[in-house]
Amino acid sequence: MPETAQNVDPRRWKALIFIALAQLMVVLDATIVNIALPSAQKALDISDGNKQWVITAYALAFGGLLLFGGRLADLWGRKQTFVVGLVGFAAASALGGAALNSPMLMGARALQGIFGALLAPSALSLLAVTFTDAKERAKAFGIFGAIAGGGGAVGLILGGVLTEYMNWRWTFFVNIPFAVVAAVGAIAVIREPAESRNPARLDIPGVLLATLGLVSLVYGFTRAESDGWTAGLTIGLFVAAVVLLAAFAVVESRVKAPLLPLRVVTNRNRGGVYLALGLAVIGMFGLFLFLTYYMQMVKGYSPVKTGLAFLPMIVGMITGSTQIGTRLMTRIPARMLMGPGFLVAAVGMLLLTQIDLDTSYPLLILPAFLLLGLGMGTAFMPAMSLATYGVQPRDAGVASAMVNTSQQVGGAIGTALLNTIATSAGQEYGKAHAATAKSPELLLVQSQVHGYTAAIWWAVGILVVAAALAVAFVNAGRQDGGPAATGSGEGAAEDAIPVMAH
Repeated sequence: MPETAQNVDPRRWKALIFIALAQLMVVLDATIVNIALPSAQKALDISDGNKQWVITAYALAFGGLLLFGGRLADLWGRKQTFVVGLVGFAAASALGGAALNSPMLMGARALQGIFGALLAPSALSLLAVTFTDAKERAKAFGIFGAIAGGGGAVGLILGGVLTEYMNWRWTFFVNIPFAVVAAVGAIAVIREPAESRNPARLDIPGVLLATLGLVSLVYGFTRAESDGWTAGLTIGLFVAAVVLLAAFAVVESRVKAPLLPLRVVTNRNRGGVYLALGLAVIGMFGLFLFLTYYMQMVKGYSPVKTGLAFLPMIVGMITGSTQIGTRLMTRIPARMLMGPGFLVAAVGMLLLTQIDLDTSYPLLILPAFLLLGLGMGTAFMPAMSLATYGVQPRDAGVASAMVNTSQQVGGAIGTALLNTIATSAGQEYGKAHAATAKSPELLLVQSQVHGYTAAIWWAVGILVVAAALAVAFVNAGRQDGGPAATGSGEGAAEDAIPVMAH
């Protein structure tokens, strides 16, 4: 393939550094602000009723605009969209760090979400069109998958350090050097193939329906957490989401240049990846939430010690992604990495159902974290690659956006669903043991831990379902660019055109 060899970008590995740095910044921001929220709430006198908007403002803008951001990347060019996203994210972070009141902080979070929706899909799609050789692609996606999986835990560590030793404003300001370095590096070394753009006109009805539908869905889960699943507003938001997204699907099947070509999601392998990833993220988001509270409120860990406690999970993710996933992705089918990977993570989660008031970190939590990291790293890496593998270059941005959308919606569902289960189980435990409790304070802590373990049991089941979906739906062969990589069944014809052929 001499022509392909001539088109290989000699600076692609340098480009990976800056793409990965930008991805790390976006993933960090998803958890780093959670650690700082109590301090920010106190400093800016934010009411308990309004504090959720610091998180929700970002989630709504980011989740609602991801498909639009992915399509803009295909239209404008991924490098340009990537740089605009970085600059905008840095400016929004500076505004958040300098916030004088709650409206200013929430506005900054919404702006972060808007520019994050440009940045995240353009980063992944740049990776997809830059690394076309199968072995190089495996290594690149191994690094990217490790960052995507472990960045949230890194955010807990960094958030703890900044909040404890500096102040909450630095959880925003820390994004600025990340963004500046990534933007300068991107301008200098990233080269996007010109033929990979999609010059078709923007599908405005699709943009409006997708954005409103996704905002309704994400906000519905947010309201479910605070108001309950049967509240009128919660039900109304879910009904609106179903109607809007159904209308979106109808529009996309009829317009000439759809925002989301249905071939992207109806392909068996990509559809299976989106479903499995979304479910896995439901379990993982709940885990971060509960164990952060468990280690600080029950075990008495400081924010920094809590963050450091997650380090073995990060090590496991990096090992699973770069040493297991990368080495095996071109040798065995993706489902043979995704299915077992999610099951190993489920075993780690299963260990965590045994936590109690005096659980030993070295004997139980540490091995659970290592298994969780290894399993998720091994599964995430081929999933990230397969989500864009074989897709036509003109659709790479929107296919990448679907990966982020499945994770964002999964995160919203995970936070709302598992928190509701934990709260309900904890309240029932408290009522059942009120008469025999030694003290109200002890009963409160015991009820909280019982609630956490009940929710973690659900997370175990969700990961098992994710493994089953990966094995059942993902039928692509190994990702080596040869016949084995094309998959079978419906949609295989399209996947027979690997990215490297363009």
